[in-house]
Amino acid sequence: MTRRDFAKTIFAASAIPAAAAQEAAARMKGLPPLVIKDVKVIATNGGRGYRWVFLKIITSEPGLYGIGSMSNNYQSAAVIAAAEADVKPFLIGKDPARIEDLWQGGHVRSYWRNGTVGNNLLSGVDMALWDIKGKRAGMPVYDLLGGKVRDTVPIYAHAGGKDIQAAEDDVRKYWEDGYTHIRVQVGGYGGGGFVPPGQGSRADQGYNGPAFDEDIYADNTVKLFEHMRSKFGPSAKFLHDIHEHLTPTMAVDLAKRLEPVHMFFVEDILPPEQIDWFRRIKEVCTTPLAMGELFVNPLEYVPLISGRYIDFIRTRVSQIGGISQAKKIANLCETFGVRTAFQEGGDNDPVNQLAAYHVDISSAGFGIQEENHFPPLVHEMLPGVAEQRKGYLYGTNTPGLGIDINEEIAAKYPIQHSAKGDNYPQDRTIDGAIVKP
Repeated sequence: MTRRDFAKTIFAASAIPAAAAQEAAARMKGLPPLVIKDVKVIATNGGRGYRWVFLKIITSEPGLYGIGSMSNNYQSAAVIAAAEADVKPFLIGKDPARIEDLWQGGHVRSYWRNGTVGNNLLSGVDMALWDIKGKRAGMPVYDLLGGKVRDTVPIYAHAGGKDIQAAEDDVRKYWEDGYTHIRVQVGGYGGGGFVPPGQGSRADQGYNGPAFDEDIYADNTVKLFEHMRSKFGPSAKFLHDIHEHLTPTMAVDLAKRLEPVHMFFVEDILPPEQIDWFRRIKEVCTTPLAMGELFVNPLEYVPLISGRYIDFIRTRVSQIGGISQAKKIANLCETFGVRTAFQEGGDNDPVNQLAAYHVDISSAGFGIQEENHFPPLVHEMLPGVAEQRKGYLYGTNTPGLGIDINEEIAAKYPIQHSAKGDNYPQDRTIDGAIVKP
């Protein structure tokens, strides 16, 4: 090749990005600046007693809007009031393309930050802005996050029963349907660990209901998974949610006793107030640990990830700030060899599920996703609900989040706040003390 030919090659190569930039400019030429024209809060019970709150951000481009989830089953009234009074005036007139800037501004907007309701509001805004960005680009959100790194998203099933045999039957149902990752509970959270009402040593005229006993629970949990491993062999991936019922010393003991059955992970073995104990568990056993369902503050999950004291982070996307924050968490996990297992839960909604899907499918730090099935009415109300088949979650692969909301149907099922307050069910020990969930 002559020096002149080489120079031509260099100039031709340098012209490629310039040509691409010109093409992009041509596509945008004539489009008016995009601004947020209106914000709507849509609350619904989904036809089945849910307390779902969605945010719809409407832009100046006709027909272009985005939706996000800011659902909070126990503080839904507070979320609705704050969205109407504070979020709506904050957003109107702003540029929806500036997702990160609006996240940062929204994070410090109320001065105090990293609270549950504030994070719900941030999450709804963030998801809706990513939805708009994807629709305008003509791309699914996961493509804007770097594109797919897996074909689709593996999920785990929820199996259980009143006793070990009933739980085995339920596990078999999912196993035969193609699920390899199965969470197993007996009798709900703390199941197998309750002294029946009226039995045991009770205080005079004191608490007389079912009483949680961590020693009984630990013994029965070990028996449960020894049984499951003997029935389903080494290829089954078993999970279990302790739901923070244990004291720190018992948490260490149970993690060690579960080591021989090779759990996929044990979830929430400690309450968030006791996260320093995770380091001690890791020093004595290899049972994989998942934590974070109640986390709202980076100072809760960052030390656990960076210290490699947990194996899976279990934050809920709509509780930690939306897609932007979830993607940052996934990247942090990848750096330190931890994996994501974003929390879903039976009270959650399809918009949040799809927000997690887009982060999951584009993140090398992904581990597993919790499943959540919805009744037929919800599929009609929210066209584009992700499909779940044989242990996998499938999005629509359409621009944006890939889901919409039929406001007319949603309005037929108004949200219903509890007359007694939205209290989470509480367990107690035999002396009447509350067990932290």
